[in-house]
Amino acid sequence: MAPVLVLIGLLVMIAFFIFYKKPGRKISIPENAGKILNEHVSYYNKLNEKNKSRFEEKIKEFLGYVRVDGVDTTVEDLDRLLVAASAVIPIFGFEKWEYYNLRNVLLYPASFNKDEFLASGYEKNTMGMIGNGPMQRVMILSKPALRNGFMNKDSTGNTGIHEFVHLLDKEDGEVDGLPEALLNRKHNSKWIELINSNIEMISQQNSDINSYGASNKAEFFAVVSEYFFNQPELFKTRHEELYGLMCLIFNQDPMNL
Repeated sequence: MAPVLVLIGLLVMIAFFIFYKKPGRKISIPENAGKILNEHVSYYNKLNEKNKSRFEEKIKEFLGYVRVDGVDTTVEDLDRLLVAASAVIPIFGFEKWEYYNLRNVLLYPASFNKDEFLASGYEKNTMGMIGNGPMQRVMILSKPALRNGFMNKDSTGNTGIHEFVHLLDKEDGEVDGLPEALLNRKHNSKWIELINSNIEMISQQNSDINSYGASNKAEFFAVVSEYFFNQPELFKTRHEELYGLMCLIFNQDPMNL
């Protein structure tokens, strides 16, 4: 089964490069995009009308240079919009931002095994990853995990946002939890201090942050970003100092959109 999935993935990539949309080219989004986003994306729901229009414009820009394809699954309008929303939310505080390190998102019908897409360093039941080597500039997501991240309103987790934060982290060349492309150098020491202290609390089971965040600094950054955008009020209440620094990193306050 795995070789078949690998072949499918490679064929999708070949097709992508053949029909590749040039960066910056605008495409249309569904006429009911606003309704879909209002229903499923809490972040979008909080925006005023002007910023909702800007959010939709950023979605169009993103889908103009990134394809969303399914591997053994159908990609619906909802899926494309949720992938694009996952991309736009972390960079909404910046007037202009393009994911130069991404050209294709592959959606799988469930969690997946690292051997299925020629990658390394990931265990079975992976819900999302950014590609390396032959899969450079490709992101893989579990479709159910993508949807659940937006539809479970009480969750602090969001797989789509998690993987796009990894891409932002990678902008300086390394996925290490220190987003030098976003964070002013003068805040580096405080950020590292907060990472270390929070990882220690997670390890001691003295934190409500997902335990996966204690894996390493990069995963900590991605995990707390999910929490920051999904449940900003709760996050600020329980992690005020961390919240304040993340507002600087993302140049936005998700409690005051």
